[in-house]
Amino acid sequence: MKNIAIVLGSFHTKEVSEMLDEAKKTAAELGANIVEIVWVPGSIEKPLALKRLLMRSDVDACVALGIIERGSTKHGMVMGEVVYEAIMRLMLEHMKPIGLGILGPEILPDQIEPRLRPYARAAVKAAIETIA
Repeated sequence: MKNIAIVLGSFHTKEVSEMLDEAKKTAAELGANIVEIVWVPGSIEKPLALKRLLMRSDVDACVALGIIERGSTKHGMVMGEVVYEAIMRLMLEHMKPIGLGILGPEILPDQIEPRLRPYARAAVKAAIETIA
């Protein structure tokens, strides 16, 4: 059985909890076991949590779920770029996939709800299908 871990940002707890529900459902459908679920404050903390999980021998892949909403400054764009880059480096460093289900950056409030479940599903599917 393939073992995955999920890292979630709690800044949008209600919406990200919906993503988690879909991630659990998708993992079960694909025959994967979720060995750990880690909540962090926001997206900027995800790479550290992911690295800790990727170092574990019982974790075959990770999934990162969350939202980087559009704000009145470019903070979200900058955060999105550094977080996405860090996640890519972690995949290559540990040779384990990370399914990326972070909405945004720059997502608008009315764009969030319709994307929650599809993005979570796609992230879990990508992580599981990419396990070597």
